[in-house]
Formats: sequence, structure tokens, C-alpha cells
Amino acid sequence: MTPAINLLKKNKCDFKIHKYDHDPECTNFGEEAALKLGLDENQVYKTLLVELTPKELVVCVLPVANQLSLKEVASAFDVKKAVMANKDEAQKVTGYLLGGISPLGQKKLLRTVLDESVNKFETIFVSGGKRGLDIEVIPKDLQNLLKAKIQRITS
Repeated sequence: MTPAINLLKKNKCDFKIHKYDHDPECTNFGEEAALKLGLDENQVYKTLLVELTPKELVVCVLPVANQLSLKEVASAFDVKKAVMANKDEAQKVTGYLLGGISPLGQKKLLRTVLDESVNKFETIFVSGGKRGLDIEVIPKDLQNLLKAKIQRITS
């Protein structure tokens, strides 16, 4: 079990686990999950960490089919500028490896924004906390567990 799965169980949320064989050569983790699970790339979400200040990282959850807009993220958190977090820092802060960073069960609850597209689906797929593991969750449960705001963060 991963911290993400443990958190969902503890909060009695409905979820389904979806496993697939991760190809160690693959670095486009979200697209790989969608392809191997036979899912629409708009319904599979990636978790990206963004730096607002040198002391604050935030979590952004968006469809793998889309690009993150740092301008929209800055607007969502009411700051002038946002930059992608360093991958080593992202791993250290979340406790997860790159390609397996789940928005759930991170070491510390960071401020989180879910792309507004989550409202289109009854369930979405997010990383389960390791490569080759996705969790199907209800967007409202994800929003509540993460105390997340929902806003457009794609370009």
C-alpha cells in the first residue's frame, strides 16, 4: 500500500486501483498510464509541483493531454510568478519518486489546485504513489481530501 491508498481508505472514499507494467525507458508517465490502461488522456491526471517562492511549493493536478500554464497557476495563487519546481525538491517534499508523485498522501499537505476540467468527469485517474499504479477517484473526494481549489491551470 502507498500513502495515497492509505489516505483514501482511512477517509472511506470510493476508489479503484489500476496497475500496469511500467516501462523503465518511458519518461512520459501520464501518457504511458493512459495508453496502458486504455484511457482517454483527458481523464488521466498528472501531478506537477510548482514553486511560488523559494519557500513554497504548490501542487497542480491537470490532464496529461494538457500543458500547465504557469501564468494561470500564478493567478490561481495570487502571485506574480510561478516556476516549475526542481525535480529533486519535488521528490523530497512529496516523499514520492518522479513519475509516481500522487497528489494524495504526500509528506505534508501543500496548497493544491485541480484543473477545472475535473468537473467534466464522474471519476478521474491520478497516480497512486508509484510508477505503474493509478487510482480512479471521484473528483469531489480529491478536492475535499486535498482542500484544493478548482480553477483553470492549463494553457
